[in-house]
Amino acid sequence: MDDFLWRALLGGLGIALIAGPLGCFIVWRRMAYFGDTLAHSALLGIAIGFLFQLAFNFQLSLNTILMFSTLLVCVVIALILVILQSQKRLATDTLLGILAHSTLSLGLVAVAFLQNKGLRIDLFTYLFGDLLAVTIADLYWIYAGGCLILLAITLLWQSLLATTIHEELAQVEGIPIVRIRLFFMILVALVIAIAMKIVGILLITSMLIIPPATARYFAKTPEQMAILSSLIGCIAVGLGLYMSWHWDSPTGPSIVVATSLLFSFTFLFKRS
Repeated sequence: MDDFLWRALLGGLGIALIAGPLGCFIVWRRMAYFGDTLAHSALLGIAIGFLFQLAFNFQLSLNTILMFSTLLVCVVIALILVILQSQKRLATDTLLGILAHSTLSLGLVAVAFLQNKGLRIDLFTYLFGDLLAVTIADLYWIYAGGCLILLAITLLWQSLLATTIHEELAQVEGIPIVRIRLFFMILVALVIAIAMKIVGILLITSMLIIPPATARYFAKTPEQMAILSSLIGCIAVGLGLYMSWHWDSPTGPSIVVATSLLFSFTFLFKRS
């Protein structure tokens, strides 16, 4: 197998392992639209990263700059959402819709502005991913960030579960629900920043939602669902790479198609 295929496989497996447990909480908390909002805002982070590199010419790789700028924008959006949730005039889903479409449109306008200045930006790659272009440096980021995320989830597992099941009861028990909610949003932002090169900013939410939704049919405990979600994501990565290699299809969308097929087969099998 060629080296770039091994790197693609390792990168995809790393993202699947991270997205599984974190995606379970997104499914349990019914926060799929929140994941889309952060993913859409990532395009604005990419535009800001290109702008800063163009203005200051940092002595860092472009991928590193884009990752940090995307993470920064996603964290800011998460903070804004936490602050806006304290008001009662607009529902959370309305706020998410406003933030999602505003940041995506602003990102597209910023990218068009940069392209008019002569900067070439492959928008398709950032929107839909390019797993086959993963480098060794990308793998370091994926697995270093993945270990940090999984460690944080392990340490906060009980608090995250408690606030997911019943926030008011968790608050009575002394769990800082606002801090836990913000920390969870930051973890999601970190996953999006790391994974945007793998499946793209428009498809990363599917890796956070579809494997946990599939695992839900088999798991009997939250821990089992988290582990099964990662395993299903890994299987989908392998199938997606196979489809992409043999049928010359886009890698990121192929992985999402594979996860959708696994969910469809599971859904039909469990209903029969």
